[in-house]
Amino acid sequence: MEEIRKRRLVIKAFHAETVREGTVNRITRTREIEVAPESFAGQADHEMIERIHIRIVHPDQYRERTNSIMDVIPISTKVLGEIGEGVTHTVTGAYVLLTGVDVDGIQTAEFGSSEGVIEEQIAWGKAGTPERGDDLILFEVTFCAGKGQDREAVTRAHILCDEFIRQYRECLKKLRGESCTNRREFYDVERPGKKKVVIIKQVAGQGAMYDMQLFAKEPSGMSGGRSIIDMGNMPIVVTPNEYRDGILRSMQ
Repeated sequence: MEEIRKRRLVIKAFHAETVREGTVNRITRTREIEVAPESFAGQADHEMIERIHIRIVHPDQYRERTNSIMDVIPISTKVLGEIGEGVTHTVTGAYVLLTGVDVDGIQTAEFGSSEGVIEEQIAWGKAGTPERGDDLILFEVTFCAGKGQDREAVTRAHILCDEFIRQYRECLKKLRGESCTNRREFYDVERPGKKKVVIIKQVAGQGAMYDMQLFAKEPSGMSGGRSIIDMGNMPIVVTPNEYRDGILRSMQ
């Protein structure tokens, strides 16, 4: 019996031409990314978060140092349908890195932190990580004393970073699909009579820096999502296309 193609996912990539500082956070129609370094400074509440600064790291600056990397996040958005089907627009050539440290210099980490020279702390060219040559946008959070290990404060940092990325998502939605630099189609496929393959992925659910967000409204997003901890660390089934489209956000 022939295979049955079910949910169809189209991912259209838009390669960033340049990443530079600007007065607003946006993606232009010519695929230039502008970053406003102090645009989220006013979001620091001085109870959980003391400071927020955004900076760009170009490839020739990979030897600069960073605080502990809390997450590596692609800039992607749904244009049509829900996660796992429809059309997704995504940026290539640039990634967002969320980093954290508290005012006393204690890194936001539990079993081991990833602060240090950026070039040495990233596994380049893997699924979900930047390629060498990509520009990095660092969303740098400084927590109040002792809050870098507090789940509420850490989650707040992720939410603010997601709000930062949302500004780019709104621009990305408006880019014309035919102007994409790469286009790929994926299907969830059923093969009647054949063996069924299940891949088991163990995810973190201990708390604070070891959490996992699922089922957000946007790929690799926070808004509308649920924590695996709040779901009791129970097994969750996702389709191949949901996984491919960013239904999981690894908060570690």
